[in-house]
Amino acid sequence: MNRINIPNLLTFARIVLLPVILIIFYLPYWWARPLSCAIFLMAAITDWLDGYLARKWEIESAFGAFLDPVADKLMVASVLILLVEDASTWLLTVPAIVIIGREITISALREWMASVGSRAKVAVSYLGKIKTTAQITALAMLLFRDNLFGLPIYDIGMVCLYLAAVLTIWSMVDYLVAAFSKDADKAGKAS
Repeated sequence: MNRINIPNLLTFARIVLLPVILIIFYLPYWWARPLSCAIFLMAAITDWLDGYLARKWEIESAFGAFLDPVADKLMVASVLILLVEDASTWLLTVPAIVIIGREITISALREWMASVGSRAKVAVSYLGKIKTTAQITALAMLLFRDNLFGLPIYDIGMVCLYLAAVLTIWSMVDYLVAAFSKDADKAGKAS
């Protein structure tokens, strides 16, 4: 299957936008944070759009299935690290470690499950999609930082980040339970 298609190009665009977000974030202008937030949100929209188009046009591929979560994890981890460095507070560091740690754990779990022929047991779940939405919302608000229409955007973003961290742990437990169920154990023993 051809690896160059619009959904895969959108995924590549998400990766390419990461250094743009980082550079703009550090610019010494009032508009740097809102613009980095806008670019982050544009990248997040490509996450939804690439999957939608791949399914609609029936051009889903193993390469796209590999690249999409890599781009997602790069985007979330990079922005979390950026925000932790900027804020320099344990209140942001703790949920960032939880979220990044979960992403590494689940990536390793999926790799292992694929090696024993049980990858479907740890496919993306509805809870995982809710977790991702909470993460994107939190990170966008934390990037934006300033109050908007009287709303304390940064504080709301922190609440959303802690909600995302709780959902992160919950979804990780779900994946681990699914992976280590009896059926998965049988698949592992057979290999």
